Amino acid sequence: MKFFSRRYVKWGLGIAACMVVFVIFSNIWVVKSTKQFIYTSYDSLPNNSVALVLGTSKRLLSGAPNPFFSERIAAAASLYRQGKVSHFLLSGDNRTRFYNEPEEMRKALIKEGIPAEIITLDYAGLRTLDSIVRSKEIFGQNKIIIVTQPFHCYRALFISRYFNIDAVAFLIEGNSIDSSLKTEVREWLARSKAILDLYVLKTAPRHLGDKQPLEVK
Repeated sequence: MKFFSRRYVKWGLGIAACMVVFVIFSNIWVVKSTKQFIYTSYDSLPNNSVALVLGTSKRLLSGAPNPFFSERIAAAASLYRQGKVSHFLLSGDNRTRFYNEPEEMRKALIKEGIPAEIITLDYAGLRTLDSIVRSKEIFGQNKIIIVTQPFHCYRALFISRYFNIDAVAFLIEGNSIDSSLKTEVREWLARSKAILDLYVLKTAPRHLGDKQPLEVK
């Protein structure tokens, strides 16, 4: 019995070690292969016409304003004012009539002075992968500027490049909860899952549907 117990412990430790190595390898790969596509100045940022704003809740579970949301809206509006984009694709979760990320983003951008006619809503952006793939397959975009927090940019760009989308990201200024340990651990695991989704599981978006090409000026 002790022999089997020790063997199971060794197997368990071996599996755990492999998982740790995989997570570390995944994060190095995702970050190193995409960091050159993240821009920090308007001058060097390409004009890609369409900004894909990735959805997040307007409020935290506590009911307080979500800094991720406000920072993404501020960054998106600044891109328009700087003449870097001429259309917005707002992609997020629309799970119930009481929770609608794209609609909340639309309202916030209009308050920032963005014309409603240059905003398109994608209600089926349930995950980052879904939002990225749908931007190409449904809305016909092969060049996009991704708007999200720095920690999220790497994974979004990695997925975009896998699907041959010429994507870049603009670094959001802010000091939200980007550097919290919980957020960083979750993103480390999410990057590993992204590699599994793309290269092993071949995960597809949960919803596709009819094509709706954007009319971009």
